[in-house]
Amino acid sequence: MKKILCIMAAALSTATAFAQTVVESKTFDNIYIGVNGGVATPTTGHKWMSDLNPNAGLRIGRHITPVLGWAVEGNSYFSNKPGRSTGTFVRFLNADALATVNLTTWIGGYKGEPRFFEVVAIGGAGWGHSFNNHHAKSINSLVAKTGLDFVFNLGSKKAWQLYVEPAFYHSLNGNGYEALEYNINKSMVQLNAGINYKFKNSNGTHNFQIAQLRDQAEIDRLNALVNELRNKPAEVKFVEKAAPQHTSQTAAQLCENIIVITFAQGKSELTEESKDALSKVKEGSHVQVIGTASPEGSAELNQKLSQARADVVADFLKARCGAYIEECVGKGVQGTTSNRLAIVYVK
Repeated sequence: MKKILCIMAAALSTATAFAQTVVESKTFDNIYIGVNGGVATPTTGHKWMSDLNPNAGLRIGRHITPVLGWAVEGNSYFSNKPGRSTGTFVRFLNADALATVNLTTWIGGYKGEPRFFEVVAIGGAGWGHSFNNHHAKSINSLVAKTGLDFVFNLGSKKAWQLYVEPAFYHSLNGNGYEALEYNINKSMVQLNAGINYKFKNSNGTHNFQIAQLRDQAEIDRLNALVNELRNKPAEVKFVEKAAPQHTSQTAAQLCENIIVITFAQGKSELTEESKDALSKVKEGSHVQVIGTASPEGSAELNQKLSQARADVVADFLKARCGAYIEECVGKGVQGTTSNRLAIVYVK
Protein backbone atom coordinates (compact mmCIF):
# COMPACT_ATOMS: atom_id res chain seq x y z
CA MET A 1 0.00 0.00 0.00
CA LYS A 2 2.75 2.44 0.94
CA LYS A 3 4.57 1.72 -2.31
CA ILE A 4 1.44 2.36 -4.34
CA LEU A 5 0.80 5.63 -2.51
CA CYS A 6 4.39 6.74 -3.16
CA ILE A 7 3.96 5.99 -6.85
CA MET A 8 0.73 7.99 -6.95
CA ALA A 9 2.33 10.92 -5.12
CA ALA A 10 5.23 10.97 -7.55
CA ALA A 11 2.84 10.85 -10.49
CA LEU A 12 1.10 13.96 -9.18
CA SER A 13 4.25 15.93 -9.90
CA THR A 14 3.99 15.01 -13.59
CA ALA A 15 0.26 15.63 -13.92
CA THR A 16 0.64 19.33 -14.67
CA ALA A 17 3.02 18.68 -17.54
CA PHE A 18 0.59 16.26 -19.15
CA ALA A 19 -2.31 18.66 -18.62
CA GLN A 20 -0.40 21.25 -20.65
CA THR A 21 0.00 18.93 -23.68
CA VAL A 22 -3.57 17.67 -24.11
CA VAL A 23 -6.74 19.51 -24.99
CA GLU A 24 -8.56 20.63 -21.84
CA SER A 25 -11.34 18.26 -20.76
CA LYS A 26 -14.88 19.31 -20.01
CA THR A 27 -16.64 18.17 -16.84
CA PHE A 28 -18.19 15.02 -18.30
CA ASP A 29 -15.30 13.99 -20.57
CA ASN A 30 -13.18 10.86 -20.07
CA ILE A 31 -15.77 9.01 -17.98
CA TYR A 32 -16.02 5.23 -18.15
CA ILE A 33 -18.14 2.44 -16.70
CA GLY A 34 -17.34 -1.23 -16.40
CA VAL A 35 -18.10 -4.59 -14.84
CA ASN A 36 -15.67 -7.08 -13.34
CA GLY A 37 -15.62 -10.44 -11.65
CA GLY A 38 -13.28 -13.12 -10.37
CA VAL A 39 -12.24 -14.98 -7.26
CA ALA A 40 -10.73 -14.09 -3.89
CA THR A 41 -9.16 -16.16 -1.15
CA PRO A 42 -7.63 -15.43 2.30
CA THR A 43 -3.92 -14.67 2.08
CA THR A 44 -2.95 -16.96 5.00
CA GLY A 45 -4.34 -19.84 7.07
CA HIS A 46 -5.61 -22.18 4.36
CA LYS A 47 -4.64 -24.18 1.32
CA TRP A 48 -4.37 -22.04 -1.74
CA MET A 49 -7.07 -22.59 -4.38
CA SER A 50 -9.22 -24.57 -1.94
CA ASP A 51 -11.41 -21.76 -0.60
CA LEU A 52 -12.14 -19.55 -3.58
CA ASN A 53 -14.79 -16.89 -3.11
CA PRO A 54 -16.41 -15.72 -6.38
CA ASN A 55 -17.29 -12.05 -6.71
CA ALA A 56 -18.75 -9.57 -9.18
CA GLY A 57 -18.72 -5.80 -9.23
CA LEU A 58 -19.30 -2.47 -10.96
CA ARG A 59 -16.76 0.32 -11.52
CA ILE A 60 -17.34 3.94 -12.58
CA GLY A 61 -14.40 6.29 -13.08
CA ARG A 62 -12.88 9.28 -14.81
CA HIS A 63 -9.46 9.92 -16.30
CA ILE A 64 -8.32 13.36 -15.09
CA THR A 65 -5.16 13.33 -17.22
CA PRO A 66 -3.59 10.60 -19.38
CA VAL A 67 -1.74 9.53 -16.19
CA LEU A 68 -4.10 10.14 -13.26
CA GLY A 69 -7.68 9.16 -12.60
CA TRP A 70 -10.20 8.12 -9.98
CA ALA A 71 -12.89 5.47 -9.69
CA VAL A 72 -15.55 4.16 -7.35
CA GLU A 73 -16.14 0.44 -7.19
CA GLY A 74 -18.48 -1.98 -5.46
CA ASN A 75 -18.18 -5.78 -5.27
CA SER A 76 -20.29 -8.60 -3.85
CA TYR A 77 -18.76 -11.87 -2.60
CA PHE A 78 -20.99 -14.94 -2.79
CA SER A 79 -19.27 -18.00 -1.33
CA ASN A 80 -19.39 -18.92 2.35
CA LYS A 81 -15.88 -20.37 2.23
CA PRO A 82 -13.76 -20.35 4.27
CA GLY A 83 -15.55 -20.61 7.60
CA ARG A 84 -19.07 -21.58 8.45
CA SER A 85 -22.04 -20.33 6.48
CA THR A 86 -23.33 -16.85 7.22
CA GLY A 87 -26.78 -17.94 6.13
CA THR A 88 -26.96 -15.32 3.36
CA PHE A 89 -26.55 -15.48 -0.42
CA VAL A 90 -24.03 -12.60 -0.34
CA ARG A 91 -21.34 -13.09 2.28
CA PHE A 92 -19.57 -9.74 1.99
CA LEU A 93 -19.92 -6.34 0.28
CA ASN A 94 -17.38 -3.60 -0.23
CA ALA A 95 -17.40 -0.12 -1.76
CA ASP A 96 -14.10 1.62 -2.51
CA ALA A 97 -12.85 5.00 -3.66
CA LEU A 98 -9.78 4.40 -5.82
CA ALA A 99 -7.00 6.46 -7.37
CA THR A 100 -5.42 5.23 -10.60
CA VAL A 101 -1.98 5.90 -12.08
CA ASN A 102 -1.21 4.84 -15.64
CA LEU A 103 2.40 3.73 -15.20
CA THR A 104 2.93 3.11 -18.93
CA THR A 105 1.91 6.64 -19.91
CA TRP A 106 3.74 8.15 -16.94
CA ILE A 107 7.00 6.56 -18.06
CA GLY A 108 6.55 6.58 -21.84
CA GLY A 109 4.45 9.72 -22.37
CA TYR A 110 1.13 10.16 -24.15
CA LYS A 111 1.21 9.82 -27.94
CA GLY A 112 -2.31 10.96 -28.81
CA GLU A 113 -4.18 7.78 -27.93
CA PRO A 114 -3.76 4.91 -25.44
CA ARG A 115 -1.35 2.11 -26.24
CA PHE A 116 -2.69 -1.36 -26.96
CA PHE A 117 -1.24 -2.63 -23.65
CA GLU A 118 -0.81 -0.54 -20.49
CA VAL A 119 -0.14 -1.14 -16.80
CA VAL A 120 -2.18 0.87 -14.31
CA ALA A 121 -1.61 1.02 -10.54
CA ILE A 122 -4.70 1.29 -8.35
CA GLY A 123 -5.17 1.94 -4.66
CA GLY A 124 -7.68 3.29 -2.22
CA ALA A 125 -9.90 2.64 0.77
CA GLY A 126 -13.54 2.07 1.48
CA TRP A 127 -16.25 0.35 3.49
CA GLY A 128 -16.74 -3.39 3.97
CA HIS A 129 -19.82 -5.15 5.32
CA SER A 130 -19.96 -8.81 6.39
CA PHE A 131 -23.43 -10.35 6.66
CA ASN A 132 -24.45 -12.71 9.44
CA ASN A 133 -27.84 -14.36 9.77
CA HIS A 134 -27.10 -16.52 12.84
CA HIS A 135 -28.08 -14.20 15.71
CA ALA A 136 -24.75 -12.40 15.53
CA LYS A 137 -24.19 -8.83 14.49
CA SER A 138 -23.15 -8.02 10.98
CA ILE A 139 -19.73 -6.39 10.82
CA ASN A 140 -18.76 -3.07 9.23
CA SER A 141 -15.08 -2.35 8.72
CA LEU A 142 -12.61 -0.10 6.94
CA VAL A 143 -10.94 -1.83 3.98
CA ALA A 144 -8.02 -0.93 1.73
CA LYS A 145 -7.25 -2.12 -1.78
CA THR A 146 -4.01 -2.09 -3.79
CA GLY A 147 -3.36 -3.72 -7.12
CA LEU A 148 -2.32 -3.54 -10.74
CA ASP A 149 -4.49 -3.50 -13.85
CA PHE A 150 -3.00 -5.10 -16.97
CA VAL A 151 -5.05 -3.26 -19.58
CA PHE A 152 -5.72 -4.00 -23.24
CA ASN A 153 -7.23 -1.05 -25.17
CA LEU A 154 -9.41 -2.48 -27.93
CA GLY A 155 -11.05 -1.26 -31.10
CA SER A 156 -10.05 1.34 -33.67
CA LYS A 157 -11.27 4.13 -31.37
CA LYS A 158 -9.80 2.60 -28.17
CA ALA A 159 -13.21 2.95 -26.54
CA TRP A 160 -13.10 -0.48 -24.84
CA GLN A 161 -10.70 -1.68 -22.17
CA LEU A 162 -10.24 -5.30 -21.16
CA TYR A 163 -8.14 -5.78 -18.02
CA VAL A 164 -6.83 -8.41 -15.64
CA GLU A 165 -6.36 -7.25 -12.06
CA PRO A 166 -4.46 -8.97 -9.24
CA ALA A 167 -5.08 -7.13 -5.96
CA PHE A 168 -4.81 -7.25 -2.18
CA TYR A 169 -7.66 -6.41 0.18
CA HIS A 170 -6.95 -5.61 3.83
CA SER A 171 -9.52 -5.37 6.59
CA LEU A 172 -7.89 -2.51 8.46
CA ASN A 173 -9.83 -2.81 11.69
CA GLY A 174 -10.78 -6.47 11.71
CA ASN A 175 -14.23 -6.90 13.23
CA GLY A 176 -14.89 -3.16 13.14
CA TYR A 177 -13.74 -2.41 16.69
CA GLU A 178 -10.00 -3.09 16.54
CA ALA A 179 -7.23 -0.56 16.00
CA LEU A 180 -6.30 0.21 12.38
CA GLU A 181 -3.43 -1.90 11.05
CA TYR A 182 -2.15 -3.65 7.96
CA ASN A 183 -2.17 -7.29 9.02
CA ILE A 184 -1.58 -9.96 6.38
CA ASN A 185 -3.69 -12.37 8.42
CA LYS A 186 -6.66 -10.06 7.87
CA SER A 187 -6.25 -9.78 4.12
CA MET A 188 -7.25 -11.60 0.97
CA VAL A 189 -5.79 -12.00 -2.48
CA GLN A 190 -8.09 -11.33 -5.42
CA LEU A 191 -7.83 -12.00 -9.15
CA ASN A 192 -10.48 -10.32 -11.29
CA ALA A 193 -11.04 -9.59 -14.95
CA GLY A 194 -13.14 -6.72 -16.21
CA ILE A 195 -14.22 -4.65 -19.17
CA ASN A 196 -14.70 -0.87 -19.30
CA TYR A 197 -16.42 1.34 -21.84
CA LYS A 198 -15.17 4.93 -22.23
CA PHE A 199 -17.91 7.35 -23.25
CA LYS A 200 -17.45 9.71 -26.18
CA ASN A 201 -15.90 13.08 -25.29
CA SER A 202 -16.68 16.60 -26.46
CA ASN A 203 -13.62 16.37 -28.76
CA GLY A 204 -15.35 13.64 -30.81
CA THR A 205 -13.12 10.80 -29.59
CA HIS A 206 -13.10 8.49 -26.57
CA ASN A 207 -9.70 9.64 -25.29
CA PHE A 208 -7.51 12.68 -24.69
CA GLN A 209 -6.20 14.60 -27.68
CA ILE A 210 -2.83 16.29 -27.96
CA ALA A 211 -3.12 20.08 -27.92
CA GLN A 212 -2.03 21.77 -31.13
CA LEU A 213 0.55 24.29 -30.00
CA ARG A 214 1.07 27.41 -32.11
CA ASP A 215 4.49 28.50 -33.26
CA GLN A 216 5.64 32.08 -32.67
CA ALA A 217 5.50 33.06 -36.35
CA GLU A 218 1.84 32.09 -36.54
CA ILE A 219 1.09 33.96 -33.31
CA ASP A 220 2.80 37.08 -34.68
CA ARG A 221 0.73 36.94 -37.88
CA LEU A 222 -2.45 36.46 -35.86
CA ASN A 223 -1.58 39.41 -33.61
CA ALA A 224 -1.04 41.56 -36.69
CA LEU A 225 -4.47 40.57 -37.95
CA VAL A 226 -6.06 41.35 -34.59
CA ASN A 227 -4.48 44.80 -34.58
CA GLU A 228 -5.96 45.48 -38.01
CA LEU A 229 -9.45 44.38 -36.94
CA ARG A 230 -9.60 46.56 -33.84
CA ASN A 231 -12.17 49.37 -33.81
CA LYS A 232 -13.76 48.15 -37.06
CA PRO A 233 -17.41 47.09 -37.49
CA ALA A 234 -18.32 43.41 -37.18
CA GLU A 235 -17.02 41.43 -40.15
CA VAL A 236 -15.21 38.24 -41.10
CA LYS A 237 -11.46 38.08 -41.68
CA PHE A 238 -9.17 35.25 -42.73
CA VAL A 239 -5.47 34.56 -42.55
CA GLU A 240 -3.57 32.03 -44.62
CA LYS A 241 -1.00 30.08 -42.62
CA ALA A 242 1.51 29.77 -45.45
CA ALA A 243 1.42 33.41 -46.49
CA PRO A 244 3.73 35.91 -44.75
CA GLN A 245 1.12 38.69 -44.97
CA HIS A 246 -2.57 38.61 -44.09
CA THR A 247 -5.57 39.58 -46.18
CA SER A 248 -7.97 42.40 -45.37
CA GLN A 249 -10.89 41.12 -47.51
CA THR A 250 -14.32 40.75 -45.95
CA ALA A 251 -15.90 38.43 -48.54
CA ALA A 252 -17.01 35.00 -47.30
CA GLN A 253 -13.92 33.16 -48.47
CA LEU A 254 -12.18 30.39 -46.51
CA CYS A 255 -8.38 30.29 -46.57
CA GLU A 256 -6.13 27.50 -45.37
CA ASN A 257 -6.76 26.93 -41.67
CA ILE A 258 -7.58 30.04 -39.63
CA ILE A 259 -10.88 31.93 -39.55
CA VAL A 260 -11.33 35.11 -37.52
CA ILE A 261 -14.90 36.22 -36.75
CA THR A 262 -15.50 39.68 -35.30
CA PHE A 263 -18.50 40.73 -33.21
CA ALA A 264 -20.28 43.95 -32.40
CA GLN A 265 -19.55 45.46 -28.99
CA GLY A 266 -21.23 43.50 -26.20
CA LYS A 267 -22.74 41.00 -28.66
CA SER A 268 -22.22 37.31 -29.38
CA GLU A 269 -24.52 36.84 -32.38
CA LEU A 270 -23.19 35.65 -35.73
CA THR A 271 -23.76 37.79 -38.80
CA GLU A 272 -24.98 36.19 -42.03
CA GLU A 273 -21.52 36.75 -43.52
CA SER A 274 -19.97 34.92 -40.57
CA LYS A 275 -22.38 32.01 -41.01
CA ASP A 276 -21.61 31.80 -44.72
CA ALA A 277 -17.88 31.64 -44.02
CA LEU A 278 -18.19 29.05 -41.24
CA SER A 279 -20.46 26.90 -43.44
CA LYS A 280 -17.50 26.29 -45.75
CA VAL A 281 -15.64 24.28 -43.10
CA LYS A 282 -15.47 20.71 -44.38
CA GLU A 283 -17.71 18.14 -42.76
CA GLY A 284 -16.01 16.22 -39.96
CA SER A 285 -13.16 18.73 -39.56
CA HIS A 286 -11.45 19.01 -36.18
CA VAL A 287 -11.47 22.61 -34.95
CA GLN A 288 -10.40 24.71 -32.00
CA VAL A 289 -12.33 27.89 -31.11
CA ILE A 290 -11.02 30.74 -28.94
CA GLY A 291 -13.23 33.69 -28.00
CA THR A 292 -12.01 37.12 -26.84
CA ALA A 293 -13.50 40.40 -25.62
CA SER A 294 -12.59 44.08 -25.57
CA PRO A 295 -11.59 45.91 -22.34
CA GLU A 296 -14.97 47.61 -21.80
CA GLY A 297 -16.91 46.23 -18.83
CA SER A 298 -15.92 44.07 -15.88
CA ALA A 299 -13.53 41.14 -16.07
CA GLU A 300 -16.34 38.74 -15.15
CA LEU A 301 -18.61 40.08 -17.88
CA ASN A 302 -15.86 39.93 -20.50
CA GLN A 303 -15.00 36.37 -19.56
CA LYS A 304 -18.64 35.30 -20.01
CA LEU A 305 -18.91 37.25 -23.26
CA SER A 306 -15.75 35.74 -24.73
CA GLN A 307 -16.98 32.24 -23.82
CA ALA A 308 -20.39 32.99 -25.36
CA ARG A 309 -18.68 34.03 -28.61
CA ALA A 310 -16.64 30.83 -28.68
CA ASP A 311 -19.73 28.74 -27.88
CA VAL A 312 -21.91 30.26 -30.60
CA VAL A 313 -19.24 29.54 -33.22
CA ALA A 314 -18.66 25.99 -31.93
CA ASP A 315 -22.40 25.24 -31.82
CA PHE A 316 -22.83 26.49 -35.38
CA LEU A 317 -19.91 24.36 -36.65
CA LYS A 318 -21.24 21.25 -34.92
CA ALA A 319 -24.79 21.71 -36.20
CA ARG A 320 -24.03 22.90 -39.74
CA CYS A 321 -20.74 21.11 -40.55
CA GLY A 322 -20.63 18.18 -38.16
CA ALA A 323 -17.28 19.48 -36.92
CA TYR A 324 -15.46 17.92 -33.97
CA ILE A 325 -14.74 20.63 -31.40
CA GLU A 326 -11.38 19.89 -29.79
CA GLU A 327 -11.37 23.11 -27.76
CA CYS A 328 -13.92 25.85 -27.12
CA VAL A 329 -12.72 28.42 -24.63
CA GLY A 330 -13.19 32.08 -23.83
CA LYS A 331 -9.99 33.97 -23.03
CA GLY A 332 -11.57 37.20 -21.81
CA VAL A 333 -9.74 40.42 -22.69
CA GLN A 334 -6.70 40.07 -24.94
CA GLY A 335 -4.89 43.35 -25.51
CA THR A 336 -5.70 46.92 -24.47
CA THR A 337 -8.10 48.00 -27.24
CA SER A 338 -10.97 46.48 -29.21
CA ASN A 339 -10.59 42.69 -29.55
CA ARG A 340 -14.10 41.29 -30.07
CA LEU A 341 -13.21 38.04 -31.83
CA ALA A 342 -13.69 34.32 -32.18
CA ILE A 343 -10.67 32.64 -33.73
CA VAL A 344 -11.21 29.25 -35.40
CA TYR A 345 -8.33 26.87 -36.10
CA VAL A 346 -9.35 24.27 -38.70
CA LYS A 347 -7.26 21.13 -38.99
